[in-house]
Amino acid sequence: MLLRRLVAGLVVMGFLFAVAVPVSGQPGKDKKDDKKKDDKKEDKKDDKKDKDKATTPEGKVNLAWTSLVKDKVFYQRMKTTTNQNMKIMGNDVIQKQEQTFHFSWKTTEVKGDKATIEQEIKGVVMSIEIGGSTIKYNSFTDSTANNPLGDFFKALVGSKFIVVLDTKKLEVDSVGGREDFIKKLVVANQQMKPLLEQILSPEALKEMAAPTFAVIDTKPVGKGDKWVRKTTLNMGPIGSYANTYNYEYVSAEKDLHKIKVDALLEYKVPGDATAGAGGLPFKIKSAKLASKTLSGEVLFDSAKGRLAKSTLKMELKGELSIEIGGQTTAVTLTQTQDSEIETSDNPPAELKK
Repeated sequence: MLLRRLVAGLVVMGFLFAVAVPVSGQPGKDKKDDKKKDDKKEDKKDDKKDKDKATTPEGKVNLAWTSLVKDKVFYQRMKTTTNQNMKIMGNDVIQKQEQTFHFSWKTTEVKGDKATIEQEIKGVVMSIEIGGSTIKYNSFTDSTANNPLGDFFKALVGSKFIVVLDTKKLEVDSVGGREDFIKKLVVANQQMKPLLEQILSPEALKEMAAPTFAVIDTKPVGKGDKWVRKTTLNMGPIGSYANTYNYEYVSAEKDLHKIKVDALLEYKVPGDATAGAGGLPFKIKSAKLASKTLSGEVLFDSAKGRLAKSTLKMELKGELSIEIGGQTTAVTLTQTQDSEIETSDNPPAELKK
């Protein structure tokens, strides 16, 4: 019973880790656009003027979110695959999670340096394999869910958030819709309410929205230039994650600009006041986890003025000390996580069926 409760809790932790450390959609700035390339790509004078404005005298380019125009909509698919091997009380517990979220982003208002954007979860596809059992849910094909976790994912679909973005700093000022979102999830699973109230704080929602927008360097960048972005996500009884993203501009092919990404994750255990809170079946007492980037790349579309694609593969290894039922247990963890975000002008094909 002790092992089963611990594994069940760590399944939740694995899912929350995947949400807490999404792929970073962090565009940078390109080096140069030759006049010959401009002449081939630009059929209109106005478009060429925009290109010229984006290029500095030093040959560097400002990549900007020019797609944030009132009533304009774009879509994103975010897929995360997590392979996890845990050794608990002498037992090997192998887990695989695949989660795909489909979002729409619609700019509803632009005033000065502030853009108001409505984000909606259009669809969810998930699969969790653990202990020889598989749990699946696909919001596009399954009208009902046959398990509690499926009910949880089903409740996500149709949820909306109102993101207020500072377009100059590319920072998220606020995210609305938190209360309605938690209400929907609580209907699906009442036992999750204490935990959701803590991990889905206003600041946490801002950090989860940030990788889509607040990741572009505000300075012109040329080939070989590097920049750094740091974020901290506090998830209450789950602990906190400090992420450092190191970027280097690599090359450009037409309007697609390639940036290399290296990420470093630092995990900090929750304090005594929050450890074990929120209805978790365990307390995280200590942890020594080391992360390593296996590969990472960002493609930014300068013509469309938005992120085109972003991928990140990370490895996490280490040990945790977890208390459950008054008993302390050591957990050895090895985990790899592949994340990918793709942006499109069109909604998911599944919605058209």
